[in-house]
Amino acid sequence: MIPRLGSPARPQVAYRARPGAYAVLMRDGRILLTRQVTPDADELQLPGGGIERGEQLRPALIREVREETGYTCSVGRRLGEFRQFTWMPDYGFHAEKLCHVYLGRPGLRLGPATEAGHRAVWLRPEAAVSRIASPGSRRLLAAFLAGGR
Repeated sequence: MIPRLGSPARPQVAYRARPGAYAVLMRDGRILLTRQVTPDADELQLPGGGIERGEQLRPALIREVREETGYTCSVGRRLGEFRQFTWMPDYGFHAEKLCHVYLGRPGLRLGPATEAGHRAVWLRPEAAVSRIASPGSRRLLAAFLAGGR
């Protein structure tokens, strides 16, 4: 069973399935994150996001990293996955997110992030673990850094 992290599902809410892919991208002792600033939040996240209908996981992850950070990347091995129940204000629905997390390598920076409200941030691993907003991403990153996966 895929672990649920964060708030449990609320029985009165209808959730849509929303698969997504996220990457741990390291270079020179730092991790590439995306900082997302919206009217409601200012968060650091692993780069990645939703897999669109008809899209394959790895191409979706490469696209999301490019949109959110401006960097190309390669995708390596799977680190794990988790479920998260959340409200998605940009889409106007509640989602059961199935988040697949992969280890990858950052490539070239092609320019700034193209997704509104996002920008690339490089942090040392210990700072990244303590500042990433998603409990599932924090847990998988911490396990990876500890040699657990």
